Amino acid sequence: LIERKPGALRNGAPFADLPAPLRQLKHGLGRHAGGDRIMAQVLAAVPVAGLDAVLVAVELVLESGSLSAEHILNVVARLAATEPPPSVETHLSLKEAPVANTARYDRLRGQTEEIGHA
Repeated sequence: LIERKPGALRNGAPFADLPAPLRQLKHGLGRHAGGDRIMAQVLAAVPVAGLDAVLVAVELVLESGSLSAEHILNVVARLAATEPPPSVETHLSLKEAPVANTARYDRLRGQTEEIGHA
């Protein structure tokens, strides 16, 4: 409902007791055109990423001073990023080193004479 009608954030009863970072964000976005839409995008991230991750992201964005949904969602994604997979390095070694032999390729060309097209 919030995504379709972001104006419901202004007077909606469930939004009266928002956590402090979200209240600060809502207040900060109130001065921007389309602030309700941005707040709706941020609240839509809560079911996906979790309230704690969104609150931390909102606090970090509030500290930086640039209030945008993209910035908040980017911080949420960075907080939720998993560790890179473990290295797949192995201690493999060659028993026989390869020999550079270009004559093998010359045999594949055959004995036909090359035609030069200039």
